[in-house]
Amino acid sequence: MAQTNAAAVLDTQIEAIEKKLPVMFDRENTFYSMIEKRPATTVSNKSMRIPLELRPGGYFGHFDPDGGDLGRGGGTSFDEATVGVVYFKHAIEFTRKAEWGTDDSRKSIVNTFKHLLAKAMPDFRRHVEAMCMTGGDGVLGTISAATTASGVDTYTLGTDGFGAKLLRYGQKINVYDTTLATQRTGGGEVEITTYDVVNKQIKCGAVTGATATDKIVVSGVSGASPTSLLGVPYHNSVATAGTWLGFTRLTTPEVICNGVNAAGALALSHARLARNKIGDRLGMDNIPKLVAFCHPCQQQAYEEMGQLVSVIQKTKSDEGLNLYFGDSMQLAGSPLKTSYMWDKTRIDFIDLATWGRAEQFAPKFYDVEGRKIFEIRGASGGVATSQVFYVTAAFNIFNMNPASGAYVYGLTVPTGY
Repeated sequence: MAQTNAAAVLDTQIEAIEKKLPVMFDRENTFYSMIEKRPATTVSNKSMRIPLELRPGGYFGHFDPDGGDLGRGGGTSFDEATVGVVYFKHAIEFTRKAEWGTDDSRKSIVNTFKHLLAKAMPDFRRHVEAMCMTGGDGVLGTISAATTASGVDTYTLGTDGFGAKLLRYGQKINVYDTTLATQRTGGGEVEITTYDVVNKQIKCGAVTGATATDKIVVSGVSGASPTSLLGVPYHNSVATAGTWLGFTRLTTPEVICNGVNAAGALALSHARLARNKIGDRLGMDNIPKLVAFCHPCQQQAYEEMGQLVSVIQKTKSDEGLNLYFGDSMQLAGSPLKTSYMWDKTRIDFIDLATWGRAEQFAPKFYDVEGRKIFEIRGASGGVATSQVFYVTAAFNIFNMNPASGAYVYGLTVPTGY
């Protein structure tokens, strides 16, 4: 009888495995890495004070030199903005079995402990990058549709320029109502079990009452009106309600950023208007060096304008065809910097010289008297065969002068994004 590939023979065959380990998710931190390069201001538990020359002084006018009264004078108005730190952690846990099963190249193509240790900080930085895209309330997404089946909620996040991009698989989240007054996950956070960035959907454990317009909020907050990192939308905002670093926006227009409502597709006039609004506020001599940040979809919209007016000069030599522009784009004189984490509906002109960090301690591995890895305790009180370590940080982001920035909002997202 002929020998077949039965189980007895199959067990003698050598298994082949690809040695390369593809990464099937992002660890982007474009904006945060630029802010991180700025000098940090070390702070204590007290809020950092940022002195501001808020308003000019003096009384200007005509006078009568023939014995007239010159009148009294006025002076410059100074005030201060205040910013406190927020505390972040990123917890990594693994079992002894996972460690022992991968601690030799003859057992595994990756040492799971070394891999977790090496990737903990990049993963932490990616989460911080997501927080940099939030408005100080920790909101990472807005639910446009919610369904429940077999104890699992499916949320579609299709009403803003982020979709599900700011979230990640395995992330613990809170669900709040649209006003951030009611924490629907008050009894316990839920974990993302499916993350579909293309279709802008996530799945997690069922949350009672979750519905469209609800907000997905970062882990670790509680109660009404949660507070978190003061990201780009907090500082670059034309809102007249609420506060900015202790100032009431409605009564202090000096702290409101410059904005251009595109209300449609990107046009060349939008960027020029945004820059000119800064000039109107600060004067010709004080227009800063700006960097224009946007999602690549708006770079595409800008590129398509250039393609419409491009002329190809064909030479006699055989040459390849490239109808696209390179990465060295400028928008109204500002370098164009793209990030896949950016809001697809806006372009932000940022003066990096006015941005910084109030930092109590920089991101680092949490330690107790030099010990950085901690055992888990079992139900009996004995040691469990699991260990955990943490990346922790305490800082916040500030902008000393919102008037030196501008943004274009309400942009149409190109088809396909």
